[in-house]
Amino acid sequence: MVRRMFIPLAAAWLVLSLAPPAQAAQSEVYVALGDSAASGPLVPNQIGPDYGCWRSDHNYAHLTAQSIGAATFRDVTCSGAQTDDMYTSQGTDLGDVAPQLDALSQDTTLVTVQIGANDVGLTGFIEDCLNLLPPPVGDACNDDYNAGGQDQWRVATDALRARMTTLISDIHARAPQARVFVVGYATYAPPNGCYPRVPIIRADANYIRATLMYFNQMLAEQASAAGVGFIDLQTPSASHSPCTGPGTRWIEPYVPAAPAAPFHPNALGMRGFATAVTAAVTGVL
Repeated sequence: MVRRMFIPLAAAWLVLSLAPPAQAAQSEVYVALGDSAASGPLVPNQIGPDYGCWRSDHNYAHLTAQSIGAATFRDVTCSGAQTDDMYTSQGTDLGDVAPQLDALSQDTTLVTVQIGANDVGLTGFIEDCLNLLPPPVGDACNDDYNAGGQDQWRVATDALRARMTTLISDIHARAPQARVFVVGYATYAPPNGCYPRVPIIRADANYIRATLMYFNQMLAEQASAAGVGFIDLQTPSASHSPCTGPGTRWIEPYVPAAPAAPFHPNALGMRGFATAVTAAVTGVL
């Protein structure tokens, strides 16, 4: 979900158990669109040909495609992607990649799209809230985004509504047979945070939490208004935030203990997300 890379549950059998009817498995043409929350930077194994996208063959889209037995699967998710990159080529550290919407076709039957966080700079915002020293020595970052009594992130989120509606319409135009699912973002901070394990003070952790909840609500509302599905990742990841320990958390903290970019899904998280995505796209809820 980063414009600049940070270097930077379900068990796997449950994912594989969520199989659709045989007819769907034989005919599904699945295209995955999105940013690094979907691509899986540093999660083994990183694959090409677009290595600058930091795309894993164990991200939730790959696991979902395997689970449903998709006849054709195209994953064009890319770290750093914004909504503009759906339409125009995206520059990466290792070269330009094609517009993501180019992966759609008349025979596409399933699309997942997880996008928007980079448009409003949410990951940079989380990075800004790193606070090695609590107040009064350190400063609360949320004050910086509420100057003048207006929440900068809510304004930016609301400004993205029309663009999300247009994007969904454009996906339908290129893939008229497709079932489309907008995918939300995970839980990045539990109530009150867990300072100092994750060095974000309580007020900032609650602000991050509220900001992401509002952002996910916007995505869900735009999906509903456009008549497409919304896949909630916030709820299933609530007990797997960066504040939980290795082997439990789905999102890595500032200093990852598993192969993943900071504040991005690890392999365990991708398996958990694949369970939610597979259940949604197959109707097994």
